Amino acid sequence: MSADRLAPTPGFERSGAGRAALEDFAVAATSLGAKPLPDEPLARHTTFRIGGPADLYAAADSTALLEALLELAAGRSVPFTVLGGGSNVLIADAGVRGLVIGNGCREMRLGEPPAGAPGRAQAPQVIADSGAALAGLARWTIRQGLTGLEWAVSVPGTVGGTVIGNAGAHGCDIAANLAWALVAYPGQGQHYRTAAELQYAYRTSLLKRELAAPAGSGPAPVVLRAGFDLEAGDASAIAARAETYLARRRATQPVEPSAGSVFRNPPGDHAGRLVEAAGLKGHQIGGAQISPRHANFIVNTGTACAADVLALINLMRERVYQQFGVELIPEILFLGDWPDHPPYSRLNP
Repeated sequence: MSADRLAPTPGFERSGAGRAALEDFAVAATSLGAKPLPDEPLARHTTFRIGGPADLYAAADSTALLEALLELAAGRSVPFTVLGGGSNVLIADAGVRGLVIGNGCREMRLGEPPAGAPGRAQAPQVIADSGAALAGLARWTIRQGLTGLEWAVSVPGTVGGTVIGNAGAHGCDIAANLAWALVAYPGQGQHYRTAAELQYAYRTSLLKRELAAPAGSGPAPVVLRAGFDLEAGDASAIAARAETYLARRRATQPVEPSAGSVFRNPPGDHAGRLVEAAGLKGHQIGGAQISPRHANFIVNTGTACAADVLALINLMRERVYQQFGVELIPEILFLGDWPDHPPYSRLNP
């Protein structure tokens, strides 16, 4: 997953000039082979099963089409959001203004780095499109007898979202094996970025900070594909490790629709432990519930809306801060037309 700014572009509305620009974009996108859909409900495209409509939605099943749609949007000043697997995001009930591109680019292969991409001498890399499922990529590398990504068999989301958020689990993260990412800045070109250049830290990166910048700060970055340096190993041993990670996930995480972990773990502690200690495990607002299985997950019991989830997020942050003096920082991204920026409450130390 990658995403546009956290607030709608100023002056871009659902009617008038904004609607006319989208209609013009839709005609041009159709000529590229895309099938734009107006007012597409985004709840269909998120793991939370929550989200209002996109003004315009277009799926891209190849990197070439994704790049073409991005450049078309930039050339017509149409704001865009790129949505991968739809995990790790909460989309506003009011939806997303402008264009939402569904990233269905899923090719993965083993080969030499492209010209200009960094890599180890005489060592093939695993190269994957940004829309490829991270768990699927992990399983594919295991079958190739490669070690380094087996921790990811239990992690939802796509390669693009993983690169942006430095996703991780079981003491590992993507920064350890990422050789490069090809990042597009629509209207301003593309660049290969190494893990060092992406300035990785716990569950964040330079790209994530660029995405959170105010509208007008420059084009939103979009990860197109990534290369990974992995090591050869014993396939059966790698598969066995992966199975232990999967078993742990099944035992500790909810199966109901969610966006994954709500908060980053604070230094030396766990967000779920703090929320549970604050007496909120299982607490429900509307159709959204703090999971009885893991208190750092909010689940959709079937009727949740984004406002329900946001109310729970604010309650969790406020209660934990009041009782323990710890400010929980959301790990999920808030996308779409929210009345506040950011939408979650500001705490006063």
